[in-house]
This record gives sequence, structure tokens and C-alpha cells, in this order.
Amino acid sequence: MSDYKYDLFISYSRHGSAPKWLLNHFYPKLEEYLVDEIYPSPKIFIDKGMSRGVAWSPELKRALRYSKIMVAVLSAPYFGSNWCMAEWDSMAAREKMLGLASDDRPQGLIYPIRYSDSVDFENEGRLRSWWDFKGLDGADRAFHGSKDWHAFQLKVRDCARDLAELLRQVPPWRPDWPIIEEPNPVLTPSPPMPRFDP
Repeated sequence: MSDYKYDLFISYSRHGSAPKWLLNHFYPKLEEYLVDEIYPSPKIFIDKGMSRGVAWSPELKRALRYSKIMVAVLSAPYFGSNWCMAEWDSMAAREKMLGLASDDRPQGLIYPIRYSDSVDFENEGRLRSWWDFKGLDGADRAFHGSKDWHAFQLKVRDCARDLAELLRQVPPWRPDWPIIEEPNPVLTPSPPMPRFDP
């Protein structure tokens, strides 16, 4: 294969409510609005569709290597996930190779979506601008009928328009895109000190 296979690679932690929000709301709406902006329909990799029996790491690495942009759904557990960090570091290495996400060329290939938190984000996450969906993060299907649903849809539509523009500017595919072979171990924070003496 000598070209991109996917327009977007969605990176997210499987912990907490972010996966439910992503699969119930954000991903379907993003896909719908991207079709309004791009023809033929953009191809999105999200690992919910991987075949049974496929080893996770080779399939994820292959999909990331052949993706134009990585959409990272940031939540408190995101930067504590080995696989999320391997995905992030791989795309950050590609940006470095291309001189992107730098002082001279600030636009990068990592496209952050803030689902929740930010206090626990690593420096890489804090140094990038993101689309802020905190407050529009109802994970259950009842969110469709909430007062925030319209605002959520408008924000996803704007996000899709922005991504469509960025996809037109992505550098040509190269076979030497770097991939982090093994995720770095995540250091677990030490437990908090007791606040009161027994």
C-alpha cells in the first residue's frame, strides 16, 4: 500500500464514560457532518470495528500509519493509557519529522477533543488547543433529548468543517512514518497522604 487508507484515526481511552459518549454521540455526528463537507465519504478508523482474533497492537499501528489525522478524545484516563500514549507519541513523532506543531508551523496532525478534565493532562495535551466539549458530554442516549443537544450538534458540525479543511492540507503519505512500537509505561501517582491523624 502506498497511500493513506484512513482520513481520521480516533484515539480514546476505554475507561470512564468517554467511550460511551464517543460511540453514542460524537462519532456518529462527526461522520454525518463530514459527509456534508467531503465527497467521497471520509474513512474513519475507530477500533470498535476490528475483526475478532486480530492482535490489537499490529492492527492499531497499521491503521495509525495509514491515517492522515489523529482525533484524540481527551479525558482524565487518556494520558494514563499506555496505548493512547503510544498513539499520541507516534503521531507527535510524525509531526516532528515534518516540522509541524512547531513555532514556525503550529498546525499539527493531532486534533484534540476535550471530553473532560484537563488538570491531569500531560504537558503535550495542555500545550495544544482543543475543541472543548466539557459540559456537552452526556454519555447516555437521553442526551439526544437534552437542552444541550442542539449546542452539541452545532459544535460537532463546526469541528467537521475544520477537519475537512485540514484534511485538504495533509502532507503526502510516506512509508517511513514513525510508529512507537511499545507504549512507554505509565507511572501511577503515589497515593495521597492522609489528611487527618488516626
